[in-house]
Amino acid sequence: MPRLFTAIEIPRDAALTLSFLRGGLPSARWIDAENYHLTLRFIGDVDFRTADEVVAALDRIERPGFELTLRGVDAFGSRKPHSVYAGIVPSPQLELLQADIDRACRRAGLPADPRRFVPHVTLARLRQPKSEEVAHYLSGRGNYRSPTFRVGRFVLYSSRDSVGGGPYVLEEAFPLAEATRNGRAEAGVALSA
Repeated sequence: MPRLFTAIEIPRDAALTLSFLRGGLPSARWIDAENYHLTLRFIGDVDFRTADEVVAALDRIERPGFELTLRGVDAFGSRKPHSVYAGIVPSPQLELLQADIDRACRRAGLPADPRRFVPHVTLARLRQPKSEEVAHYLSGRGNYRSPTFRVGRFVLYSSRDSVGGGPYVLEEAFPLAEATRNGRAEAGVALSA
């Protein structure tokens, strides 16, 4: 049974700037730059029939492409931090795409995702960190900002059962519409990485 999730890929330029945030946190297990992504919806372990239904439902999503910028660095787990991440400049288009994906997954028979969507790119997982070390790390990197990049598609990844951080396998890509020409939206081109 595949373990699936939908995501936005992080292009090479933005991934390079994220990789400069590595280091300076002894308890961190850093995510490799090629595995950076922004999770839109965790689907989980499903049978192949359900996976096919999810793909068919995702393929019906029609949204325009949009731009994203990564901004700021923070941690999940305020009292006991467990991961550090780069945040996202608020994007209504991202929120709408994520809501469409969640609805598509529910139409395919999956339960609603119980977690609130917090757009982010995980940089590292932490193992028993000292709060002072995490605070020091965050204070030195809080003004991070990536170059703005165009999102021309979202993808369906599979992963093996692991502690996290990849490797991920691209199973399907779903293009977003580009700018309209003559009143018709055109299919998006793959995100250049």
